[in-house]
Amino acid sequence: MSVNIQEELEEDTQKGKFLTFIMGEDFYGIEINHVREIIGIQPITEVPDQPEYLRGIINLRGKIIPVMDIRLRFGKVFMDYNDRTCIIVVDIENVSLGLIVDAVSEVLSIPDTEIVAPPEMNKGGHNFIKGIGKVGSEVKLLLDCKTLLVKGAWDGNEQLDTLGG
Repeated sequence: MSVNIQEELEEDTQKGKFLTFIMGEDFYGIEINHVREIIGIQPITEVPDQPEYLRGIINLRGKIIPVMDIRLRFGKVFMDYNDRTCIIVVDIENVSLGLIVDAVSEVLSIPDTEIVAPPEMNKGGHNFIKGIGKVGSEVKLLLDCKTLLVKGAWDGNEQLDTLGG
C-alpha cells in the first residue's frame, strides 16, 4: 500500500474524532489529528518578553516545545496546576505546541451533522471556537487550533506567535 493511500485512510479514521478536555466547568474538544501526545504537567522554563499565556518551554525527549496555558489564552483567571493538569502536545501547521488544560476527558466521535457554528457574540474567545459539538444533552466547544497560534486573534492581526522572535 502506498504511503499516500495509508495517510488518507488514517485521516478518514480520525475524521470527526475529538480529544475532549476540561477547563473550569466547560468541556472543549480539539481534532484528534492535531494531537501528538498527552503528558502530565512538568517543570516549564519561562521565556522573557512573551505574552502571559505563553508559559515557556519544556524539553520533551530532547525536543523543545513552547507551552501555552489555554485558560490564559482565553482571558480567564490563572489557576494553580494540580495532579490532573495535563499538557496536550499538538502539531499545528508543522509547529509543535503544548496546551495546558485542567484535565483530559475522552476521545469522542462527533459527526458533522452534530456540529453547529458558534453563535455570533462579541466575546474574545469566540475566535478560537470553530464549532459546537452536540453530544447527547451536552455541548463541547470545538477549538480552531490554528487561531491559537495567531497573535491578536481578537483583533484580526495575522502574525504568528513565536517564542523569542
